[in-house]
This record gives sequence, C-alpha cells and structure tokens, in this order.
Amino acid sequence: MRITINSGGPQALDEWRGHFRDFNPAIEVVGWDAARAHPAGIGYALVWAPEAGRLAALPDLKLVISAGAGVDGILADPLLPPTLPIARMITDSTATVMGDYVLTAALMLMRDVRAMALDQAERRWRTRDNPPALAQVRVGVMGLGQLGAHTAQRLAHVGFDVAGWSRSRAALPGVACFAGQEEFAPFLARTDILVCLLPGTDATRGILGARTFAQLPRGAGIINVGRGSHLVQADLLQALDAGQLKGAVLDVFDTEPLPVESPLWSHPGIVITPHCGATPDRRERARKAVDIIERWERGETLELIYDCQRGY
Repeated sequence: MRITINSGGPQALDEWRGHFRDFNPAIEVVGWDAARAHPAGIGYALVWAPEAGRLAALPDLKLVISAGAGVDGILADPLLPPTLPIARMITDSTATVMGDYVLTAALMLMRDVRAMALDQAERRWRTRDNPPALAQVRVGVMGLGQLGAHTAQRLAHVGFDVAGWSRSRAALPGVACFAGQEEFAPFLARTDILVCLLPGTDATRGILGARTFAQLPRGAGIINVGRGSHLVQADLLQALDAGQLKGAVLDVFDTEPLPVESPLWSHPGIVITPHCGATPDRRERARKAVDIIERWERGETLELIYDCQRGY
C-alpha cells in the first residue's frame, strides 16, 4: 500500500513516515513531489488543498483522505474526478481541541480581550466593569455534529448557559436544543455569543449575515470555526461598526491565507486566527489515516466519507 502526502511541506515528510511506520509499516509514504514523477501504484492521498489536477493524475488512486475535518480545499480542484471518495479527518482529539479553542474564544469575547490588547498597544490604562458570571452568558452553537455537540457540552460544563441549533432535533445533556428554521429566530434571540460549526453547504452559505446578526441581542459576539463561506464579511463589518455586534473571532475564511489587504485584519473588533481551531498533531492524524486505510482495505463502510448530496 502506498500513500502520498501533501501536508506540512517537504520538511514534514520524515515525520509522517515515522508515524506511519509505527502504526502500519506496510504502508509506504511517498513524497508529494515524488508522486508527480512516479504516480503509479499510489492508492491513497492525504491532502488539504492540492493543486488542480494532481489527484486526477494518480491513476491508481482509490481514496482521498482530508488532512482536516473539512474538504473545501479538495473540492476546489476543478479536475477532481467526481466519483473519487473523500474521507474527512476527525480524530479522537479533534473535538477536544475544537472545544478548547471555542472556550478560549468565548472567554476572550466575554472579557473584551481584543479591546484590552489595543489599549496595551497604545499604552492606555482604561478601567472596565466586571464581566458577567458565566451562567449569565448565553452561548448558542450552530451545528451539533461530532464537533458541535462536544463543543456545546464543553461550554456547558464550565458554566455557560448553552443552547444548540441543528437541522434535525438533537438531545444533549445540559444543552437546550433547537431545530429547524422555525426555531432559528428564538435560538438567536437567546444568544449572546454565536458559534458557527455548521457544514459548508448551499443552505448554510452566508448564514452569518445581516439577517442573522439583526436577530441577535445587541452587543452579541460571533465565533466562526465552520467554513469561510458561512460569513458575509461586509455584513459583519457593518454590524460591528453599528454596534449590533461587539466582537468576532474568526478562524476560517473564503480565501486562505487571508489576503493582506483584507479589512478584517485591522478592525478593532475582530480577532483572526490562521485556521487552527481543530488541527490535531501529525501523529494523531497518521493514526487516523492508517485506521481509515485499513478499514477501506477490509471493505468496511467508513463513517466520515464526504456526501456530495448533503454537502458534508
């Protein structure tokens, strides 16, 4: 069995090889550049955002494994064979890492850390009112899949007043669950910090826009760790400038890396992170990739195969 990897650059190749060797020495790791010169016999590819046509140029490719939970970078390839299966990468630690990220972001918004950092940069001492207790801060999580459910419960565990919203009804201990379009407005009305962990579909595109922002309590905060396509950037900037929103923490963007000329970089109400909300370490991803390959070779059904009909 042979796999080619395009994640972390050439400098990470030896590390990848060591991890795969530990978990299954029968799997040969081929460098991304070497695969271009010698594509025959490569059955698997672990990638994030491969160059257009590279996957189609692998004649024996059976399965693509995303290097992260999302698949947008793979689907952006216009030459991607339409029948090629794609497995999403959600490891045992992915949900834990995501929960920690969102908890950190929620606390930053609650304590207005961005504004204090700007004050520090200007050497400005400005006293502030004490923040509310966690139980008084209402967090709403959009998307209650594996990552969203864990994140909602993580926030509830530390004391936030948490609700979740999803397409179909979920049941989570300590989380008030809303479902469907008819319950979207009441979900938003009780949300001080809105977390987006939805999949990237036609139905969710632009969901973080003016209409959604207007239904939140004035001064709400936004955390987007779902997809860049969820956010209407112009609407966010307008809502922040008008005071409808107080702040935003953004980890995903339509174009990555975020262009240097983007107004998001310099807005005083926005914290930007480089798509790092839920990236497990390489060893954990190698372990998961080996498990996926072994299951595929045994003919088992994989749980995390991308479904083009659902969009995730």
